[in-house]
Amino acid sequence: MATFYRRLPRFDYVKPKSLGDALDLLKGNKLGAIQVYAGGTDVIPRLKARLLPAPKFLMDLKGLSELDHIEYKDGQGLDIGALATVSSLIQNTLVREQFGVLFQGANSIASTQVQNRGTLAGNLCNAIPSADSAPALLCLGAKLVCVSHRGERRINIENFITGPRKTILESDELVKKIHVPDMPAGSRGVYIKLSTRSRMDLSLVGVAVVVAAVDGVIRDIRIGLGGVAPTTIRAKRAEEMLLGEKVRDNIIAEGGRLAAEESSPRSSHRASAEYRRLMVEVLVKRALIQTLKVQE
Repeated sequence: MATFYRRLPRFDYVKPKSLGDALDLLKGNKLGAIQVYAGGTDVIPRLKARLLPAPKFLMDLKGLSELDHIEYKDGQGLDIGALATVSSLIQNTLVREQFGVLFQGANSIASTQVQNRGTLAGNLCNAIPSADSAPALLCLGAKLVCVSHRGERRINIENFITGPRKTILESDELVKKIHVPDMPAGSRGVYIKLSTRSRMDLSLVGVAVVVAAVDGVIRDIRIGLGGVAPTTIRAKRAEEMLLGEKVRDNIIAEGGRLAAEESSPRSSHRASAEYRRLMVEVLVKRALIQTLKVQE
């Protein structure tokens, strides 16, 4: 059977040499006139499939070296530049050792080839509900530093994504970096992805948990859920119930049940809503067991 690959639509190409040049070009940008991309692992296939309208200009950000960095300052947290690739994050020893839940989330993203090209910022800007980095970043209280000719603003990650493929980012604005605060003292985190083909497929359910327990009592708890609502969400009812409780099997089970109740998945050809909700309960319990056992 013959396979037909569509060509890219016609557009002009521009590659700014500095962040200032990029912001000047974006000044006054109307929606659809300039399409920004970094890794291009999502934008280019969507343009080929005509799922994105053809822009007048395609702006390539890869020349902006000032956005390609991963920096940590003790007591202040981690800064991930908008052009830092997923691979660079995975290969960073400090990220692996101090932000394990983020490492696991990033390591769950697609193939090695996509990880070498794609960026963490792009994974967020795509704003798909199943983004593997989002549940971990949500649990870590990440902020996005966005910039335009008007100046900078910091946006909490829970406010950044407003719906499937929708963000609060303005058409003349770029993500400059992602700031990740230090994990709470004594805490551990885990990300669990459920998919048909491991990291090669979109997650049916993604669960991140960051928890700290002292003397068997839960002192801090954050639960992020992906793929089971229009955006990544925190299971706040489950968190409130678990906070201050002594670790027991029935408490862990109740946390999973409440998290499942807070999810609002939809049925698709990949999985039914009922199955996804059941898997939220199972994976939240599994994540709690893994993180709490490590701390015993």
